[in-house]
Amino acid sequence: MTKVNEKALWFKELSGNNPLLIAGPCSAETPDQVLQIAHEIKNTATVFRAGIWKPRTRPGGFEGVGAIGLKWLQQVKAETGMLLATEVATAEHVELALTHGIDVLWIGARTTVNPFAVQEIADALQGTDKIVFIKNPVNPDLSLWIGGFERLHNAGIQKLGFIHRGFSSYEKVKYRNTPEWQIPIDLQIRFPEIPLINDPSHITGNRDLIEQVAQKALDLNFDGLMIETHCTPDLAWSDAAQQVTPAQLIAIVSNLVQRDLVNEEDSYVHEMQLFRTRIDEIDTQILRLLKDRMQIADEIGMLKKAKNVAVLQPERWQEVLIKMRREGKENKLGEAFITSLFKAIHDESITRQDHIINRK
Repeated sequence: MTKVNEKALWFKELSGNNPLLIAGPCSAETPDQVLQIAHEIKNTATVFRAGIWKPRTRPGGFEGVGAIGLKWLQQVKAETGMLLATEVATAEHVELALTHGIDVLWIGARTTVNPFAVQEIADALQGTDKIVFIKNPVNPDLSLWIGGFERLHNAGIQKLGFIHRGFSSYEKVKYRNTPEWQIPIDLQIRFPEIPLINDPSHITGNRDLIEQVAQKALDLNFDGLMIETHCTPDLAWSDAAQQVTPAQLIAIVSNLVQRDLVNEEDSYVHEMQLFRTRIDEIDTQILRLLKDRMQIADEIGMLKKAKNVAVLQPERWQEVLIKMRREGKENKLGEAFITSLFKAIHDESITRQDHIINRK
């Protein structure tokens, strides 16, 4: 895998021209466990990760071995030379991690949602030269994610990055946490120089889907991956289903394809410009059609006002949605895309009609 991208100097020195790979068990369980995994992946991953403190959704589950596990990680570094990474959720965690020479710290999704907790961690990390990543909050809130980053940046931390681990959803879907890819894409646009790592283990919750999501992340110009790895994943003390074996990790990495960020060949540049010109023309047509559609919606609003009819007609909306999903399928367009698109159009129509009906 070869990658060309302008990132912070510290990250380029860490990863070179390749995507950064952080790997290791969800949780440190025993000294022998972490050492065995580390020795089997030391030639594949740059950074060894292991959870020492494990915040769980409900009490009663395994919540990590605690500070003693940091000594096990020190032995990993002594024997393999790998950099070490773990999650911190409190100022005490930070102090212990720094005391034991942990190189990379990350703030978990459950912590990112709490600005007070992030600020506590930022204060404890004030001026550190360690690498600090912040995972997205469990809910799809880009502002909250950026806010956490800003608190760390304001604390004088220079080596900062993001980790995308997906977002919790009440509905049961294909993934454990839905990727909501547009959110990290927007983040990259806002912060192009800040490294963005993908965590396919937590997104999928299923080892069989990790390679697929990892490739998608690289296709979207992510800067690295964090993949949970365990020698006997089915016997893991936490998150067994999403961990891969060292051999599976090596196979996944070898199968991944890293796309070039740019291609300077004349033929590519010429063809790409032709495609973009066509897209620009179609986008302009779409806007004109939307303008015409909204004008009709306005006329409907005026008719409803004149006849004293309610704005929202649920049965009509369901008819439209069912029809558009069917036609979308016939045109090889995804149902989620069609639903999102026409919901946005419908919401705008309702807003305009409501304004007309209630206009004095």
